[in-house]
Amino acid sequence: MSDIVLKVEDLAKQYRLGRVSSGMLSQDLKRWYYLMRGKEDPFLRVGETNDRTSKATSDYVWALQNINFEVKKGDVLAVIGKNGAGKSTLLKILSHVTGPTKGNIQIKGRVGSLLEVGTGMHPDLTGRENIFLNGAILGMRRHEIKAKFDDIVDFSGCARYIDTPVKRYSSGMMVRLGFAVAAFLEPEILIVDEVLAVGDAEFQYQAIGKMKDVSESEGRTVLFVSHNMTAVQNLCTRGIILKHGTVEYEGSTLDCIANYRDSNYQESVGVPISERSDVKNTGEINVEDLWLENAQGQRRLAFMAGEDMTIRFRYNGEAADHEHLSIAFGLYESNGSQLADIWNISAAGMRDLYPSNADVTCTLPRIPLNAGRYYINICIRLKNRTVYYLKNAAYFDIYQSDFYNSGYMPSQSAGKILLEQKWQFNPLNA
Repeated sequence: MSDIVLKVEDLAKQYRLGRVSSGMLSQDLKRWYYLMRGKEDPFLRVGETNDRTSKATSDYVWALQNINFEVKKGDVLAVIGKNGAGKSTLLKILSHVTGPTKGNIQIKGRVGSLLEVGTGMHPDLTGRENIFLNGAILGMRRHEIKAKFDDIVDFSGCARYIDTPVKRYSSGMMVRLGFAVAAFLEPEILIVDEVLAVGDAEFQYQAIGKMKDVSESEGRTVLFVSHNMTAVQNLCTRGIILKHGTVEYEGSTLDCIANYRDSNYQESVGVPISERSDVKNTGEINVEDLWLENAQGQRRLAFMAGEDMTIRFRYNGEAADHEHLSIAFGLYESNGSQLADIWNISAAGMRDLYPSNADVTCTLPRIPLNAGRYYINICIRLKNRTVYYLKNAAYFDIYQSDFYNSGYMPSQSAGKILLEQKWQFNPLNA
């Protein structure tokens, strides 16, 4: 028997912009006439790709188009993409919240989903009543729900409020209870949207652990949407990248993350550094370009913790040679706190002469940074005079990895700096 539990073929979803109907009686009658004859909707042939960056020229937009993929039993599939790429629309169709415009979906087993805060919860019912309601929707008998009830309540942490209407819950409590219901009522396919980001760090850790457990130990399938690439890497076994409503890439988790980072790099390259208006410059030295590279010499905006990173830039100057040239990069957190100075003088000592035009590289082996976004300032000085300064000349993202080669990933709450460590335990003499 095939182990494929979800198969999507030529799936598409079209929306009309502005109004629910076609806006014209003649078009509505034509659509009804075609549907009564069992023919395809004539207005499916028109429409635009769902690109939020372009102005619409048609009344129709394809939120999804030509989606094809398969998911096997026990897979944890990441659905990655920017806002508006079609991720939530895809999950809503798979969860039967809305129907597709065309295409086929084959699902083997029950589907439990957590798409947004309050999904599947009746606000006027208590937490207890909502647990039994959701179980009934999944086709479970009352005694089956009772057997899981205590586990659901314990995981959610809502025991004190379980007999209170959920409309009085905070968004965090609602998510906790909703996830516990979706996970513990044993659907064969668990669908989780970005809603986990609403919960606190402890809950996110528990939720990811639970999803790992249901996939690895219980052989259930998980579809997971998140912008948190660390969570995706920790949890998922495969991934698909959606862009403008179509599948741009499908592959292993690491390949998907790398492809997504590369795509973001290409789209994030804005005004060249030579054209920045916020440069403080005396004109003696001009920086033509500045970028970041990995160990293979490829330009990157994101790196794994422990990966080699090279800061590279080109400058030109008026003088034939420069005396006492000082180049410093300031490394900053996203909140503006400085983490380190990267300075050619402290690393290589003072030299008398430097070329007037140069391609400069500064390599940082095994970046000792935890997950997050970081910024780089550049300052160039000649004989203790600042001749060039640019704030936020570059930025980069760090994703979690097994930095210590221990089989564990450092927690995001463990600070920004990952220090090399050597531990030793010497037994005391009896």
